[in-house]
Amino acid sequence: MPFVENLRNYRSLSIVGLEKNTGKTVCLNYLLGRLHQLGISTAVTSIGVDGEQVDSVYATAKPEITLYEGMQFITSHKHYLQRRLVSRILAVDERRTALGQLVTAQVLCPGRILLSGAATTGVLRQQIAQFRQGGVQLSIVDGALSRLSLASPTVTEAMILATGAAVSPNLQQLISRTRFVYRLINLPEVSDTLRDKLSAVDSGLWIVDSDNNVHDLGIQSVFLLGPDSKELFARGNTLFVSGAVSNRLLKFLSALPNIKDIVLIVRDFTKLFITPDAFADFTRRGGTLQVLQRSRLIAVCLNPTSPQGYTLNSAEACRQLSEALQCPVYDVVQCGRG
Repeated sequence: MPFVENLRNYRSLSIVGLEKNTGKTVCLNYLLGRLHQLGISTAVTSIGVDGEQVDSVYATAKPEITLYEGMQFITSHKHYLQRRLVSRILAVDERRTALGQLVTAQVLCPGRILLSGAATTGVLRQQIAQFRQGGVQLSIVDGALSRLSLASPTVTEAMILATGAAVSPNLQQLISRTRFVYRLINLPEVSDTLRDKLSAVDSGLWIVDSDNNVHDLGIQSVFLLGPDSKELFARGNTLFVSGAVSNRLLKFLSALPNIKDIVLIVRDFTKLFITPDAFADFTRRGGTLQVLQRSRLIAVCLNPTSPQGYTLNSAEACRQLSEALQCPVYDVVQCGRG
């Protein structure tokens, strides 16, 4: 996959999937092998548990995570004891998880490992900073299930999106779901000036006036909006929501007579918990959605096989999805075999 060379430009990377079994671990193993060949010092951790031999839901075989000499990793004490590689401990976190304390180690002799990492993105940010201070060039976070929060630019600088037959056996439905998430990932950013002003805001709803001045509405959550909330836009037509945004807010805004003038700003795409229909209605009526910071999507990877037993035509699926997204799509299974 040619994008691997571009990883030299980033210090952290997340691998996230639209569903379980979309090929995240296969993609991770491919990347780790290539990064080792390129001599890029790498560290890896996970949110949740990843690298198990058997899928806990479908009882199907899964690829384990292979690490190479010199790489660093973080996993729980329980899974560190189960490692099948030689390593030395660099640090032990005093905080405990359900699987014990988190162990940071460096690989001395290559082998396989089960990763079980931090439960929160806040801890992940600390771990990435820890790796960076230790001289690691690239930190990779492998996501369990479909934890898109890992892809927030506040956690990692770049991301890889994994999709595939596990999302839907119907290629058109797969394309539709992937294209929707792709559109959210690539929402336009606000100006640098406005980003600087809003980045310091950590809670509530704010209005931005025509001079880019920000005003606190005194509303801590979109769930507190009432029938009289139409007066929100008395000072301007741009609304910043520091927390999560659901269909409820999009539907509320879509019903306003001045919807064509309204700009909704969220911190990043991971704060959007919306459906394609609600998003389509909001934009069709003239609403604009922007982000403070866009996640840097460097690749879309596809797993043509599903744990339920069906397989998509890889070449056709990659071609159609690539045309729909207007970007390259890579078959992680084929690349992993290579």
